[in-house]
Amino acid sequence: MIDLSILSDRRERAVKRAREQGIIIPTFQQMKDPNRIPETIKSRLAGIGLWDVNPVNLFRITWKNAAVPTGGGYGKVNYLEFPTSLTGTKARIIALVGKWFPTGAHKVGAAFGCLVPRLVTGQFDPTSQKAVWPSTGNYCRGGAYDSALLACESIAILPEGMSKERFEWLAKIAGEVIRTPGSESNVKEIFDKCWELRRSGQDLMIFNQFDEFGNYLWHYEVTGHAMEEVLTYIMGPNDRYRGMASATGSAGTIASGDYMKQIFPDSKIAASEALQCPTLLENGFGAHRIEGIGDKHVPWIHNVKNTDLVVAIDDEAVVNVSRLFNEPAGQAYLAKMGVPQELVSNLDLLGFSGISNVLTAIKMAKYYEMDENDIVLTVLTDSMELYQSRLHEMHEEFGAYQETHAAADYARFLIGQSTDNMLELRYTDRRRVHNLKYFTWVEQQGKTYEEILDQWYKPDYWTSVQQLTPHIDELINEFNADVGLI
Repeated sequence: MIDLSILSDRRERAVKRAREQGIIIPTFQQMKDPNRIPETIKSRLAGIGLWDVNPVNLFRITWKNAAVPTGGGYGKVNYLEFPTSLTGTKARIIALVGKWFPTGAHKVGAAFGCLVPRLVTGQFDPTSQKAVWPSTGNYCRGGAYDSALLACESIAILPEGMSKERFEWLAKIAGEVIRTPGSESNVKEIFDKCWELRRSGQDLMIFNQFDEFGNYLWHYEVTGHAMEEVLTYIMGPNDRYRGMASATGSAGTIASGDYMKQIFPDSKIAASEALQCPTLLENGFGAHRIEGIGDKHVPWIHNVKNTDLVVAIDDEAVVNVSRLFNEPAGQAYLAKMGVPQELVSNLDLLGFSGISNVLTAIKMAKYYEMDENDIVLTVLTDSMELYQSRLHEMHEEFGAYQETHAAADYARFLIGQSTDNMLELRYTDRRRVHNLKYFTWVEQQGKTYEEILDQWYKPDYWTSVQQLTPHIDELINEFNADVGLI
C-alpha cells in the first residue's frame, strides 16, 4: 500500500535539499482547490511558463490552470463537451483536458502522487538516490520533471517505439533515458529493465506507476473531485450522471471512477483497451498504436471489482480520427457537418489516448441507449502537441488528407461507431480479469498471494488507501514547515 513511516535522517536530508532548491510542496487540498494556495505563490506564477523547470510549477499540478502557456493563474476545471454532430449519440460526453498541466499531460500528477509520500517521510533521499520512472510515455516525463525540480538524478524508461516528441523532451530533462524493445504494449520489457537496475547495485528507487498506490490515490482524490466539480457546472435539473470511461493504462485515471461511484452509486465505470491487444476482453495479446495506455497485463492498482464494462477500441479508428481532427480538410469537413467551429478549433487538445477515451464514451453511451439527459465523463490525458511526428509520418505514408478521407473517417469511426467488442462484466467476469494479475504481479513482480486475495475479498482494502490523503497532507505541511520557505 502506501507506507508513511518516517525515516528521520533521510527526511532531514530531503528537507535540506528542498530548502536549497526553493521547493514548497502543494497539498492534495491545494491541488483540488487552488484558492487555498498562498497569494505569494500565486504571484510568482505570473512570469513562469507552464513547462518551465521551476519549483513553483508544482502548484500547477491541478486541473484548474488557466489555458495559456505562460503566466496563467487558476479558474474552473478545464473541459470540453462533444456534441451529437461529432459523436452520433444524444448523450452529453464531456472530457477533462490534460494539456494545461506542466509537461502537457496529467501524468505529472500521478508522478507527484508516487514521489511525495516517500519524499516527505524520508523514504526517498534525493541527495543520494536515483529516481527511476518506468512508463509508456507521459508518466516518465512527469517523473523526470519532478526529479529535475528536486535536483536529483532520474532514469526514464519507455519503449523505443514511442513518439519522437517524448524522447526529444526527455533528453533535456532526465539524467538517463533507457529505450526498451517494442512499443506501447511492451510493458513487461519495462518491468524487466527495472529488475536489471535493481540488481545493478545502484542506490535507486523505482516508482512504478502500475503498482504504486500514490498513482491511484492522486486520481481518486484530485481527478475525482475535478469530475464532480464539472458536473456542478453543466448538470441541468433533469440530467443524470451515468458514468466515466477511461483506458486502463496504469489504472490511475480510472480510479477517479471509484470516487464518482461513491457519490453516484448507480454510475458505471468503463475500462478500455486496444482491440489489437484485448487483454481484459478475452485474455488476449498483441501490439497496437494507441500510445499512452499500456497493455498485456492488469495493473496491480486496478480496482477490477468496481469495473462494469470493458471496451476494445480499434487503433485504426484512433490514428484516422487524429487526422480528421487535425488536418485542415478534416476540420473543414467537421464544420460542414455542423460541429461548432469553437470545438473544431480545440480538437488538437485530444492526443491518441484522449481520442480513444472519447470513442469509448461514445460506445458506452450507445450500449446503454443514453439520451440527451445522460452524461458520460472521460479524460484527455495529453494533446496532439506530443504526436505531431505521427501526423507527419501518416502524411508521408498515405499522402495528403482530402475531404473524401474525412467523410469516410467521420462516418465510420464517429457517427458509425458501434457496440461491437464490448463486454458488460458479471461478477465472475470481474473475478476472471482480477485473477490475471496473478501471472504478472505474483509470479513475476514479487507481490504476495495473500495480498491479491485481499484486493478481492477484503472489504476495506481500497477504502484504506482512499482515506490516506488527510494524513499525507499533514506530512506535507510538516515538511514545508521544516523547509521554512512559506
